[in-house]
Amino acid sequence: MSTAQDTGRVYALLADGTTVEIREACPDDLDAVQAMHEAMAPDNIYLRFFSYSRRSAETEARRICRDPAPGNAALLALRDGELVGVASYAGHPGHPGHPGQAEVAFAVADYMHHKGIATLLLEHLVSLARSRQITTFTADTLTENTAMLKVFADAGLPVQRHFADGVYELTFPLPRAEDGTALDTYLSAVAERESSADVASLRHLLAPESVVVIGASRRREAIGRVILENIRGGGYAGRLYTVNPRARQIDGDRCLTSVLDLPEPADLAVIAVRAPTVLGVAEQCGQRGVRSLVVITSGLDAAACADLLAVCRRHGMRLVGPDGFGVAVPGIGLDATFAACRLRPGVAGLMSQSGGVGVALAGQLSRLGVGISSFVSVGDKLDVSGNDMLMWWEHDDVTRLAVLYLESFGNPRKFVRTARRVGTKMPVLTVHAAGNGRSSATDQALFEQAGVIAAGSFGELTETAALLATQPVPAGRTVAIVSSTGGAGELAAGACTELGLTVHQPRGLIRRRLRTLLPGGTVTGPVDTTAAVSAEDFRRCLELLAADDGVDAMIVLVLPTGATGDLIGAIQAADVGVPLAAVALDQAASVRLMPRPAGDGQIPVYDVPEKAAAALAHAARYGAWRTGPHGQVPGLPDVRAADARALVTGFLHRDSGGGWLPPDKTADLLHCYGIWLVDAASAASEDEAVKAAGAVSGSVVLKAEVPGLAPETGANAVELDLHTEAEVRAAYRRLADRFGRRLSRVLVQPMVTGGTEVRIGVTDDRVFGPLVTFGPSDHAARLTPLTDTDADALIRSVRAAPRLLGRRGASATDLETLRELLLRVSRLADDLPEVTELDLSPVIAKPHGAFAMDARIKVAPCPPQDPFLRRLR
Repeated sequence: MSTAQDTGRVYALLADGTTVEIREACPDDLDAVQAMHEAMAPDNIYLRFFSYSRRSAETEARRICRDPAPGNAALLALRDGELVGVASYAGHPGHPGHPGQAEVAFAVADYMHHKGIATLLLEHLVSLARSRQITTFTADTLTENTAMLKVFADAGLPVQRHFADGVYELTFPLPRAEDGTALDTYLSAVAERESSADVASLRHLLAPESVVVIGASRRREAIGRVILENIRGGGYAGRLYTVNPRARQIDGDRCLTSVLDLPEPADLAVIAVRAPTVLGVAEQCGQRGVRSLVVITSGLDAAACADLLAVCRRHGMRLVGPDGFGVAVPGIGLDATFAACRLRPGVAGLMSQSGGVGVALAGQLSRLGVGISSFVSVGDKLDVSGNDMLMWWEHDDVTRLAVLYLESFGNPRKFVRTARRVGTKMPVLTVHAAGNGRSSATDQALFEQAGVIAAGSFGELTETAALLATQPVPAGRTVAIVSSTGGAGELAAGACTELGLTVHQPRGLIRRRLRTLLPGGTVTGPVDTTAAVSAEDFRRCLELLAADDGVDAMIVLVLPTGATGDLIGAIQAADVGVPLAAVALDQAASVRLMPRPAGDGQIPVYDVPEKAAAALAHAARYGAWRTGPHGQVPGLPDVRAADARALVTGFLHRDSGGGWLPPDKTADLLHCYGIWLVDAASAASEDEAVKAAGAVSGSVVLKAEVPGLAPETGANAVELDLHTEAEVRAAYRRLADRFGRRLSRVLVQPMVTGGTEVRIGVTDDRVFGPLVTFGPSDHAARLTPLTDTDADALIRSVRAAPRLLGRRGASATDLETLRELLLRVSRLADDLPEVTELDLSPVIAKPHGAFAMDARIKVAPCPPQDPFLRRLR
């Protein structure tokens, strides 16, 4: 018999931002479930059970709280330990023709209606049912039960309705990987609800009406005191309280002895106390009804962090930290940090795991004039994360630029989906820092899939932010370059070319007009006006080029001299409708923002051409991503996912620790996904190998099958390009001598010649989850599931791409087959998280096919997880 202590539990947010606990029901819950149903109003009893019988409550409680059985499940929603909602599904044992169907039912406490409880429970039922091979939900609902009908209609699931005798009989297939469109529709609906709930929960943190600082001291250098002074000095207009049991007042303001003495439940508590007292203070905050915590304190060990998060979950408080610098929302005067500089209100949202880096970035963006919409230093990131902040910035009507400094990813796949959505509305930037303990390739894969602009350094991020905060996103990659000194223009042109930008070459009427305007200059591109150009002619030159339909952006370089006019003023005055980056070669700062006349926007000015080119290249790549196709995850209807699951489950049942699948099981698993290896004949002796080779037209390959052979030694188990019987016999003997009694058999395969050898694999990254890798020697990677666009990007991202695409005199390979192979491998990895390693190697890519010669697959036990399920960390 299961108990409440051993059922899995998670926490999630309701529509109003309230935290609820969700877990499976068990026999211990019988009394609570019955009491909740008995407390329901008669009308609600009727809508649920189609009758007014009070005995229904006891019957339903017994059904809900029975020990789980195959095909049945029941979930409970609890707020502050009190049961507020129940959901269940039950299979149809009397309908053997519908083994994957289950009927769903819901009940919500009367006082908790219209908060999204039934919808949230439905999402968790869908996730649970999909993991248990339930394919379809059914439900019977009275016509007057409009609330329940709305839950089903808005869920994002395809609903089939049949009406009879006042009852709607509803059937909705659950989203499946093979129906990519339906799955994407459902996940988008879930994400929209998650975003709305998340924003509601963060309002207390980022738009608080009341703040309490716990741990402010009379010592001015103490962190709590600095935070208090920053809040006071920032002009925060909300209600501010201070808690210090050892002080009656600080600078004339009364101190409370305890959080419990607060006259109201504060929206936000900032905790800066000694590590041993943090848990007690957090518990008191929860008891007093505080809605969010920022824990500045460092030095909490893993157990203390777990306890702190548990306190926050139990009391429904969102948590920033511990070990962070705090939060700031300059637009409302809130500076709950211990930073030394005052942050300027602006358009950049900033989240950082490193407090020092975050404060430095916030300071840079403030001094530049970009300014900060909100800043959160998450520290150990127990709760509020990059995903949360992206959702907040998406809806706050202030942020136009999202900046993240991340050292870890709690839910990478959700991050990709969230960043992709937010990235269609605003640029998302990060620093692609080396030396963070993660693979550079996997980081890059994550950022490219998400459309995130990954700068290579702190400075590059700031310089790119300056451009994106002030200029429109380029519509293409063609850059017009204008310089008052020829050498600087050539440097800019070289930098642009190296970064994948195209330097504009004026032609036709534009070139003739430029030649008239600049008789001593160079007008072929980059344009060199010479140092003797007047300010008026310089301005006209810029406007003339910007009006050319072929120009997507512009870099303007100047070096003021005694012989030149006010070229900086000319740039400011120019009516240029494309993104513009200026370079002042005598400038000390790496980048600054220069105002246009009459306050009509700003222009970024860099000190060297390379920085302007790098910023524009980032902006152009982002623009191409934003307007380009993001692709679809294909359905692949021929996939036999159930057979594949049974194969892996059976192997792990026999070998609970997992390991490498034997060759026949490897081939069978690949066949479930429509992946076929080049035919191979098995030979247990030298004569059998000769006979098998004789049946092949052309040369052959011998591969030794050796149990437990390490992948890195696999090359020693292959003998290539064997033409004659003598060569086959000699090769067999070499393998027999090499492996002795460990040699179980030899596989004989046709030798595939020509083409380009590549390798397709799956690796289970401990941070990111399953990654599909591709390449010959250099590997590119993408997170599963791959879209068709992702697969194309993988093929084009490796050094062998020119050979695969048919450039440099080579014949193009069969890209369609290669793409499909990548998509099928991705589907396998996405369906089967137990697959920790997969290697198709070599794959011979030829003009008329892609041939997988060998494969290895390693599996290990893995509990099912749904990365898109609405739940808190």
